Amino acid sequence: MIDLAADPFDLFAIWMTQAEASELNDPNAMTLATTTKDGRPSARIVLLKSWDRLGFVFYTNLESRKSDEIAVNPHVALLFHWKSRKRQIRIEGIAAQVSDAEADAYFETRPRLSRIGAWASDQSRPLPDRRLLEQRLEQEIAKYADAPVPRPPHWSGWCVTPEAIEFWEDRDFRLHDRAVFISTSTGWTASRLYP
Repeated sequence: MIDLAADPFDLFAIWMTQAEASELNDPNAMTLATTTKDGRPSARIVLLKSWDRLGFVFYTNLESRKSDEIAVNPHVALLFHWKSRKRQIRIEGIAAQVSDAEADAYFETRPRLSRIGAWASDQSRPLPDRRLLEQRLEQEIAKYADAPVPRPPHWSGWCVTPEAIEFWEDRDFRLHDRAVFISTSTGWTASRLYP
């Protein structure tokens, strides 16, 4: 049973560590749900790159569809689903852009070709021909052949500060174990939910 007295961040750490030991690919993969300006939902998979008690961080092009939607409505949802563990975690919160220093530090850890690719790709915009992307990548490779690759001004990260964290664990006969932790001005409150 999910411990309602647990700290939700400590519980997240335990579940993430266990997922890292059992998931074959990308245990840090999470669905990010946003909404368009007219309220239509939009979801995609992104990778959690860091987290702490302030929030959960992913990186992207600031001119992408997801970033455009966050700029209009910063209320987002994250979903981790670990099929091998029969668990999921839902997080609802507010997204805010990370600092330039934090984005720079993470950008430097990316493989060189990924850093160059951030310059070559106009993420989320129409691509008339795949060869155009390949040509742009070749141009950027040549441009930075003997130089460090700086972070593009249109590339950064978003930190989702959680307002609610729900833990779900599979049980027989669909009598699953669910617990939700809600952030309040004095800390976290927890309650169990019907499956």
